[in-house]
Amino acid sequence: MNFDYSVTFATYNASHFTKQCVESLVRTGTPLERLVVVDNASSDDTREYLATLPLGGRIFNHGNFACGVAWNQGILHFQSEWTIVMNNDLLVSSGWVEDLIGTAIAHNLKIIAPARVDGELDYDFDAFSAQARQTMGQVLRSPAEDAVCMCIHRSVFQDVGFFRATPSMLGFEDAIFFHDVRKAKVARGITGKTWLHHFG
Repeated sequence: MNFDYSVTFATYNASHFTKQCVESLVRTGTPLERLVVVDNASSDDTREYLATLPLGGRIFNHGNFACGVAWNQGILHFQSEWTIVMNNDLLVSSGWVEDLIGTAIAHNLKIIAPARVDGELDYDFDAFSAQARQTMGQVLRSPAEDAVCMCIHRSVFQDVGFFRATPSMLGFEDAIFFHDVRKAKVARGITGKTWLHHFG
């Protein structure tokens, strides 16, 4: 299935996580030309690394504007029907985009998140995710949400708005966004059909 989608995440140092995430996207066949990365003035080698990638967009901010600003920049840079907003300290599993969007369409959801495992990567994630997809593929928690990785339909931005672009929020942009989403009764869920590992 050909879906109109983009992927975006923010970076602030921790280039080792960004590299692992990008390698995971490449390994699972996610085209990097659909990825927009917004860097909040990293002082490590993040920007040099991003400059080597064939990305759909790279935005280099002059300061740390926090996640809300960066996510909005990424969403608006590549305006697609579905935008996957995610952390950069993640590994994704095979077929993750198709499984997320396909599940959302099948269940008439406007926001869908994958299931996840948190912590150190002390197990075979590829084997685990394949097995978990078989045993948990029909499981859907709804209403439910997860800010670590969320696939959002563009109608949500029209009806609810974007993330609060206030750097002093210190990371509460996602909580406020989901508060507004709940008030608007936006259909949302977490699916067991696709899994990710979150170093977190």
